[in-house]
Amino acid sequence: MSTISTAKTAAQGSAGQAAAGETGAHRAVALLAQHRLIAQQQLHQMLSPHAVRTVTSNVLAKLRKDGLVDFTVLPSRQRAWYLTLRGARIATSWPELRGRTVLAPGNSTEASLRAAHTLTVVRAHLAFLADARRLGDDYGPLDWVPEIAHRLPDTGGEDKLIADAVLHYTATSPRRLQYRAFVEVDRATMSSERLARKLISYARFHEYSPQPVGRRGTVADQAAMLAWQRFYPRYPRVLFILTGASARALHSRIEDLRAMTAGHPLVAKLAGQVPLGAAVLEDLEDQAPSAPVWLPLAGPAERCSWMEV
Repeated sequence: MSTISTAKTAAQGSAGQAAAGETGAHRAVALLAQHRLIAQQQLHQMLSPHAVRTVTSNVLAKLRKDGLVDFTVLPSRQRAWYLTLRGARIATSWPELRGRTVLAPGNSTEASLRAAHTLTVVRAHLAFLADARRLGDDYGPLDWVPEIAHRLPDTGGEDKLIADAVLHYTATSPRRLQYRAFVEVDRATMSSERLARKLISYARFHEYSPQPVGRRGTVADQAAMLAWQRFYPRYPRVLFILTGASARALHSRIEDLRAMTAGHPLVAKLAGQVPLGAAVLEDLEDQAPSAPVWLPLAGPAERCSWMEV
């Protein structure tokens, strides 16, 4: 059976009858469809962290032979993999990707231009994934959904809120608790002020209640469902993950986020209802997201777990 036929078989629900290698091919395509670009070592950590690396290499080689995936070579000489147009067409209808737009880079050059930010976002995801596996929590490779966009009210500023990712995480001990988080990954490529302004967008989305076109706001409209309630049972916490600069510079950027939270009325209101926190990516990788490496953006600057901000 070809890799393409295997992928179709898995999509039709018979993955349980497929060989282990065939299931790995299906999972690899699904992961590339969701995350869009993944370094080979990162993909190995998602697919089979306890297996030898040739397992992942063999899966990717078969998929590339069938024209479903391709790679670009990073400056580190590592390969970063992505779906071809053919691979994206096959994955579009898969149930685990329902509601997602499957986009494929046009070529290796386009993929390489995305690599710096996209692979840093995947690094953040892998930190949560490794921690969840260690703790026995429910959080898998597809529970980090990148580039989620929501409309904002057209009262000025940005017309869309685009989170780098939305995290769906279920802690299992001491009791089951579900967490959702908007995640912003900052590589210190924009000004600190511009980064802090993202908090205003999250605050605007928190307050946004869409109104029918041509109608003025009424008491009934004000009591209508807020925009975010159409997607989430509770407004997700907002987590900023910073990297790409010295420890001193990253600390200053976090302090600017805290200043925006304290100084902007709409953001201060958000902070009174939604947990907001920030951490350094390298601290997540060295210790764990559940370790006390996060600074709340409101209140005392006491480090805590991301679940406690």
